Amino acid sequence: MSELDLQIPSAFDPFAEASAEDSGAGSKEYVHIRIQQRNGRKSLTTVQGLKKDFSYNKILKDLKKEFCCNGTVVQDSELGQVIQLQGDQRKNVSTFLIQAGIVKKDHIKIHGF
Repeated sequence: MSELDLQIPSAFDPFAEASAEDSGAGSKEYVHIRIQQRNGRKSLTTVQGLKKDFSYNKILKDLKKEFCCNGTVVQDSELGQVIQLQGDQRKNVSTFLIQAGIVKKDHIKIHGF
């Protein structure tokens, strides 16, 4: 029996690594860019998850000037401040945020059809 050296398998947790990486809550916060269909051809682009130390009104002013659209900053009870822009500006907003150095490319999530 000494030749076989039996190993008794211990309890293996396949999610141990994932929970260890996610233990730092908020360590990887994403900026979510979504589109909402209004009516007909009209749509609305929302940007949420930017850091609170940024001036939302200044970012909105630059976005409106860059893309020739209207927009506003809305205060939501659950999500905090959300930037809303007219039209489908998802790709434009993501490239703008990356080029301005506000967010890194891997921290942006684009949602929508």
